[in-house]
Amino acid sequence: MKSKHFFATVMMLMGFITIGKAQMTADDMVKDWERAKAYTKEYLDAMPADKYGFKPTPEMRSFAEQMLHLTDGNYGIAAAAAGVQSPVGMGASEKSADKSKESVTKQVMDSYDFVIKTIKGMKPAQMGEEVKLFDRFLLTRYQAMDKVFEHQTHHRGQCTVYIRLAGGTPPQEKLF
Repeated sequence: MKSKHFFATVMMLMGFITIGKAQMTADDMVKDWERAKAYTKEYLDAMPADKYGFKPTPEMRSFAEQMLHLTDGNYGIAAAAAGVQSPVGMGASEKSADKSKESVTKQVMDSYDFVIKTIKGMKPAQMGEEVKLFDRFLLTRYQAMDKVFEHQTHHRGQCTVYIRLAGGTPPQEKLF
């Protein structure tokens, strides 16, 4: 009987630690997303408006499509991770007819606002809950949110080459 009580106590303490860590992690996550939003805005600003349709090769996405793909990931993966409804259909941003600098910038920034609001709306205990992403990957909600951060970082990083090939200068790295 004592071992059951000990096990229950240990599990309860681990739960409290996880909840505290999730809250601290969620707060840190918001700070990282705010930094990523500002950094991505610098990328959007660095590309001249007349180069938003630029493609390094015909098979690749244009700069605008790359940023709108990032946008779709922000909405879709974050919504799935948090268990909320995305205000934008999967892939809808990239299919947008208006790929002007102004439109793309607004859509991208709105997607960052959605992710930040979504994280702020999650309760600390939710971060440790498991969710199945894309009907394939069993992750905690925290891990799934980490994946959407990885996705936006990856696609923003690809845009460094686009800006350079278009004759521009990408922003300096912004780790902190």
